[in-house]
Amino acid sequence: RKISTCTDHELENHSMYCVQCKSPVCYQCLEEGRHGKHDVKALGAMWKQHKAQLSQALNGVSDKAKEAKEFLVQLKNLLQQIQENGLDYEACLVAQCDALVDALTRQKAKLLTKVTKEREHKLKVVWDQINHCTLKLRQSTGLMEYCLEVIKENDPSGFLQISDALIKRVQVSQEQWVKGALEPKVSAEFDLTLDSEPLLQSIHQLDFIQMKCRVPVTVPPVPLLQLEKCCTRNNSVTLAWRMPPLSHNPVEGYILELDDGDGGQFREVYVGKETLCTIDGLHFNSTYNARVKAFNSSGVGPYSKTVILQTSDVAWFTFDPSSAHRDIVLSNDNQTATCNSYDDRVVLGTAAFSKGVHYWELHVDRYDNHPDPAFGIARINVVKDMMLGKDDKAWAMYVDNNRSWFMHCNSHTNRTEGGVSKGATVGVLLDLNKHNLTFYINGQQQGPPAFENVEGVFMPALSLNRNVQVSL
Repeated sequence: RKISTCTDHELENHSMYCVQCKSPVCYQCLEEGRHGKHDVKALGAMWKQHKAQLSQALNGVSDKAKEAKEFLVQLKNLLQQIQENGLDYEACLVAQCDALVDALTRQKAKLLTKVTKEREHKLKVVWDQINHCTLKLRQSTGLMEYCLEVIKENDPSGFLQISDALIKRVQVSQEQWVKGALEPKVSAEFDLTLDSEPLLQSIHQLDFIQMKCRVPVTVPPVPLLQLEKCCTRNNSVTLAWRMPPLSHNPVEGYILELDDGDGGQFREVYVGKETLCTIDGLHFNSTYNARVKAFNSSGVGPYSKTVILQTSDVAWFTFDPSSAHRDIVLSNDNQTATCNSYDDRVVLGTAAFSKGVHYWELHVDRYDNHPDPAFGIARINVVKDMMLGKDDKAWAMYVDNNRSWFMHCNSHTNRTEGGVSKGATVGVLLDLNKHNLTFYINGQQQGPPAFENVEGVFMPALSLNRNVQVSL
């Protein structure tokens, strides 16, 4: 390799590199020339540095070239996919339009059948009227011809013998032509107007959803269900959702819909502005489908995807402090209940039952001075400042240390020997398949089935005073 010489000093070889001028220089350039005060570096070091930079840049270009080749392959594959998908979508579009045409053809046949029936009805009515009128006309014409022959009779006595009868027959014949008898019973017009305008508008608006989205849309878009926040607990489900990002249409509220847990129709369970909702009182061991849509002043947006939620097959519940009477005292994580008052007060469980078979037990922790605690079920709006079973919202068994009674609407029935004491266990069996309620004391059935034909939504219930403490 020939060593390059300085263009300004031909006898000097390049030995340095001027960083500011970005060119090789010699020692004499540094001492005499314009590079004297410039930043210079050793030529070999800068040579290696620039070679490294160039190699690094080439590596980057090589990577991009490789990506470009892969991208070209991707584009060529995309061409084939577009061609194939275009044919598939064309076939799908033809099939969908053919289905619409078939549906319209079938509906046309139904409408033509209605027109035919209406035409046949009108023709039958008119023919019946023609035949009836023709018969009456023949009868009247015959009578008129006979009367004209009688009028020609010159014998007064013979005429008078039949004239009265003829006069009456003529009058009767005249009365047959009552008002309206000579008017058609039907009109030639068909009172059938085909309301095709909505269908024509729908056909004119028929387009791909993506194309419609290019037109300014005022209703809210589809909400997105947040599956990580959707959950179930006992017979309650919690659902959460949000609007998609970059959504500019205003939202005034949401409509949450749930089916009946058995594949039935959807129904509205919440309407409001919140994006988190819990629905209580559902069926245990049931599969529910839920969906949500948003709305604003312009209308209601489309439904979200459907989420499927399974409620618990076994109910776990405690006493409910939020609905209990204020004199009720709960402890042990709301599994133990007593009372501050000598009067009976009611506390409900946190679960609600509407179908299935449910059994729970209550342990008598304390029993002083022979009180009458009552065990059973109740509606959510049961009266809570008197013994369970005195109103029409509760079905209960109240028991002392010797015997028990069943009570509903303050009606006491089925007195049964055998009571409770400290350490006793009271069991409640609610069978909503057979719609009856049965009680147990220490594992033995207490009397006959207490109540039949129980239907609706029920919550575990208990009434007691300060002389009793029980635990679930």
